[in-house]
Amino acid sequence: MSTGRDQVKLTPAEVQGLLEENLKVQVAANGRDGFPHLTTLFYVVQEAKIAFWTYGRSQKVLNLERDDRVTALVEDGTDYFELRGVSIEGRAEIVRDPDRIFEIGSAVATRMVGADSFESLGEIGMQAVQKQATKRVGVIIHPDRVASWDHRKMT
Repeated sequence: MSTGRDQVKLTPAEVQGLLEENLKVQVAANGRDGFPHLTTLFYVVQEAKIAFWTYGRSQKVLNLERDDRVTALVEDGTDYFELRGVSIEGRAEIVRDPDRIFEIGSAVATRMVGADSFESLGEIGMQAVQKQATKRVGVIIHPDRVASWDHRKMT
């Protein structure tokens, strides 16, 4: 017998679709005082994992260096019967390789502005990404547990 939870759960293909349709992820890391530190970031999906870039000296990176456990939430919908989302608990890999940081940052910047390619950002946009990459790290979330829901399946 299926539960109500099973009825609204997304299939793996639906999870992938939701992640590819949305631009922002809410990321919670454990702060040193025990409270969750929550931020919203632009992201990309690479090899079925959420990846983003952020300043290397940011509080979220300090938290992830201390404790790599992370929860990420991608959701959308406004009305109750439209709500859908994916919550991912996992481990954060901090990427410090300059080429990989640039790769993640280029993909995020391209996706943020809805461009067809990194080159379509133009010379100024591409230079801005290159400059930012020197101050940033990449973060890849390796999922341990994924929960999902789609309230549209309730109707």
